Amino acid sequence: MRRMLALTMLAAAAVGVATRADSPNTLTAQEKAGGWVLLFDGSTTAGWHGYNQTTMPDGWAVKDGALTRVGKTTDIASDKEYASFDFKFDWKIAQGGNSGVMYHVVESPNYKSSYFTGPEYQLLDNERHPDAKAGKNGNRTAGSDYDLYPPSVNVTRPAGEWNESRIVITGSHVEHWMNGKKLLEYELWSDAWKAQVADSKFKAWPDYGLAKSGHIVLQEHEAEIAFRNIRIKVL
Repeated sequence: MRRMLALTMLAAAAVGVATRADSPNTLTAQEKAGGWVLLFDGSTTAGWHGYNQTTMPDGWAVKDGALTRVGKTTDIASDKEYASFDFKFDWKIAQGGNSGVMYHVVESPNYKSSYFTGPEYQLLDNERHPDAKAGKNGNRTAGSDYDLYPPSVNVTRPAGEWNESRIVITGSHVEHWMNGKKLLEYELWSDAWKAQVADSKFKAWPDYGLAKSGHIVLQEHEAEIAFRNIRIKVL
């Protein structure tokens, strides 16, 4: 009986993997039951708009089933705002590329850029982009909390290959994951976090990281980057 149960569970897991691989930008039955929602349907840019704008800017397009930066443009933001959540996405970047995903971003004429308020999950070609050697202890490499906290391990796949990333926020607690590995965790608004901010480029922006909810932002940073399987679960 135990053997049959184990084989059944393995078969179910295999079906889940096949579903994700064969049908990107869809939710499995388990995800739907668990409260997950797609933020990209694989064919349109519905659910996104230009940062501090009301419509999608030129330079972003759906390409080969991925939400892709294809030309000079601006950051794009989720239509909805989120506080505590589990956010998963796949990404691949061009050689030498640099981009990021910001969270708890505030839209306002007071803020010219999304990074004035939102912490950033760094997306980078670690092999070629100079940011991989800049900063402190790797805090500008892929998966880092940009300019604040470095990843504990480098599990980034080469430029041009898909990576699976995850950002989990529960109240003040933040975790960055990539390709199944937890890279870092920190506490927003703690004394340790404030010290990190004071020792970073973000000390110039007094409202950085203070919002308790906000938009998720995909960054325009002069490189082609593609996103797929973008999904979120509110916690």
